[in-house]
Amino acid sequence: MNRFKFGINRRGFLRRATVGAAAATIVPRNVLGQGQTPPSEEFGGALIGTGGRGGTTFKMMGPGIRFLAKCDVKYLDRADNKTVYTDYRRVLDRHDVDVVAIATPPHWHAAISVAAMAAGKDVMCEKPMTKFIAEGRAVVDAERRYGRIFQIGTFGRFTADRQTHKLMASGLVKKCDAVVVRRGFNVGIHCGMVRYDVGPIPPNLDWDMYCGPAPLRPYHRHRFGASHRNYWDYEGGGIGDHGQHAFDPVQYAYAKDFTSPVEIEAHAPPQHPEACGMWDWVELRYADGLTFALESSEADHRYDRRQPRSVSEDDLSDEDRAKLRAMPDPEPLASFAEAIRTRRRAGGHAEASHRCATLLHLANIAIRCGRKIRYDPDKEEIVGDAEANRLVHQPMRAPWRT
Repeated sequence: MNRFKFGINRRGFLRRATVGAAAATIVPRNVLGQGQTPPSEEFGGALIGTGGRGGTTFKMMGPGIRFLAKCDVKYLDRADNKTVYTDYRRVLDRHDVDVVAIATPPHWHAAISVAAMAAGKDVMCEKPMTKFIAEGRAVVDAERRYGRIFQIGTFGRFTADRQTHKLMASGLVKKCDAVVVRRGFNVGIHCGMVRYDVGPIPPNLDWDMYCGPAPLRPYHRHRFGASHRNYWDYEGGGIGDHGQHAFDPVQYAYAKDFTSPVEIEAHAPPQHPEACGMWDWVELRYADGLTFALESSEADHRYDRRQPRSVSEDDLSDEDRAKLRAMPDPEPLASFAEAIRTRRRAGGHAEASHRCATLLHLANIAIRCGRKIRYDPDKEEIVGDAEANRLVHQPMRAPWRT
């Protein structure tokens, strides 16, 4: 039987064994001691990408995850094919690994997430979910096709305004003039700081594997480590770095987990083709009128087109307010730890995470192109602008794909 068809891996199959057999193997918590996880409830875990966020991302998966392996392209001098790897595919070959935390640079997020789910693993992935829009849809398709759990590594949505979510999800608000403004996102470099000098590749680093699906550029230490986010090859500057944290909760609150903005406009100087530069603001408007706006903390021109405004029950008629109050409150979102045990969809699931990452990518596309763009949230294409649309569907270096 295909073990992926119904979303059940080896450990999941064992959990679904008969009650009598399970009773003979489950160890009571009081035998193990307070706070200990019975072996029958443990999951084998691996970390792919061990940089600054790696340890935290692994911990985000919650309790009951036994650390089995780690993988990073900087381990050429330490790889042992037992617990330390440089090639994530060797980790995914392990049948004792049930869940993986992915904390690589974003240009690797989609390819590894898709491969992990195809291998029967559940995935906790760092933000931003992807490097470009089209690969996000591939992750969503993989989550559904293989019946896996996917959770993005940002949890603001779990404390988001659920009453606003209930109001917006009710369908009673036909036109929404709410405006949400987020400020910050000041990671970026000026064009003159782009590094072209070539340095020696450290002997412990697999540079080709680091570049992966991105173009194979000459090595420079500025492209590796935290400063990688300044390059379009690997991320999207401050918007890519911080944007998913900022917009994940408001996207959920305003019930936009299954759609995207239709019109995006930015105010920014011309951008370097390789490096993320400075910008001022970006405005993203949905079909119903809801507007999200981003402002850089280093903006020369502040965002002042529209003032922040929330949506509330006061926007409804008396009849619609009564309808809203009669509706049930939204169910609490499932954490990753709960989702992998119950097989309930995680709160930061792939579709929601993809739509949030799409906000960031659309903002960067408008910045890079220097003009207003229009987007079709159903076809997931930029309308009438072939140059901008090429940034939606970016090529990946062979043999990598999603």
